[in-house]
Amino acid sequence: MKRKRVLITGAAGFLGSHLCDKFIAEGYRVIGMDNLITGDIKNIEHLFPLEQFEYYHHDVTKFIHINGDLDFILHFASPASPIDYLKIPIQTLKVGALGTHNCMGLAKEKGARILVASTSEVYGDPLVHPQTEEYWGNVNPVGPRGVYDEAKRFMESITMAYHSFHHIETRIVRIFNTYGPRMRLNDGRALPAFIGQALRGEDLTVFGDGSQTRSFCYVDDLIDGIYRLLLSDYHLPVNIGNPNEISLKDFAEEVLKLTESNVKIIYKPLPADDPKQRQPDITKAKEILGWQPLVDRAEGLKKTYKYFKSLPKEELYKLPKEFKSK
Repeated sequence: MKRKRVLITGAAGFLGSHLCDKFIAEGYRVIGMDNLITGDIKNIEHLFPLEQFEYYHHDVTKFIHINGDLDFILHFASPASPIDYLKIPIQTLKVGALGTHNCMGLAKEKGARILVASTSEVYGDPLVHPQTEEYWGNVNPVGPRGVYDEAKRFMESITMAYHSFHHIETRIVRIFNTYGPRMRLNDGRALPAFIGQALRGEDLTVFGDGSQTRSFCYVDDLIDGIYRLLLSDYHLPVNIGNPNEISLKDFAEEVLKLTESNVKIIYKPLPADDPKQRQPDITKAKEILGWQPLVDRAEGLKKTYKYFKSLPKEELYKLPKEFKSK
C-alpha cells in the first residue's frame, strides 16, 4: 500500500521534530521543512538515513513547491518563545501571515488536509478561567507580545477563511505550555530556564511574585492530541494541554527539589502583558478526540531533566541566537 505523504513545517523545532518521529512511526512519508532560524538540525538528524524522510531547507514565507501528491500539511513554522519573537518580531508576523497563506495555497493545490499550530496566547492575559475555545481573548495588539499573539490570531482567521471559501479541510490546535526533550535551554520559557539555571548553579529567576500560573503538558501527550485532531472530522479550534495548573513559584520549588540544587529563588519585575493565569479547558479534546494527558508532571520533569543533564556542557552556557529581522 502506498504510504501517505505529510509535510511538516518547522520540522527541526521542538514540536516539529517530535511530529516527524510520530508520523514516521505511524507509517507515513515525511517531508520536513525548516529554515533553521530557531530550529536545530540536530533534532532531526537521526531521520536523515531513512528512505521515508526528506528534508527541505526553506523559508515558508516564500512560495512553497512540493513535487508529487501530498495528503497532509502540519504548519508548525514559527518562533514560539518570547526570547525569539521579541528579537525577530517581523519574521514572527510574516510566518504567521505569509507562511500560513503559502501553506493554505499548497493545501488547495494538492487537495491536502492542513493542521495549523495556534497557541494559548490567542487568549492573551485571560479574563476567563479556565480558557475555553469559545473565549475570544484579552490581547494587547500593540504590546511586546502582540507580534506573536496577533500572528496566531490571524493564522486562525485565514485558516477559517480558506475552509469556508475554498472548502479546504482544516484543523486548528491551540497549544498550551508544553515541555520535554529537545527544548532549548536558552529559549526563555520557565521550565528550561529553571532547569538551566539549576544545572549552572545559578539562582532561579521568577518574574513578579510567582503567583501567575501555567499548565504544563508533556510533549508525548501533546503530539498524540495533535495526531488525533488531524485525523478527526472537527475543523474548529481545540485546546490541547494539561489542565493541572501550578503557580510559577511552586513550579520553581519543584525544579529545586528535582535537581537537588542548593540555589535560591529570586524575584524580578513581571514583563509587560505576561499572562496571570493559563489553564486549558480540554472538554472538547476529551469528547471529540477521546484525548487527555497521561504523563503526570513529576514523571515528565524527570524525563526532561535527564535529557538536559545529558547535553554537552557547552550547551548550558550557550547564548540565545542572534537574529536579523527582515
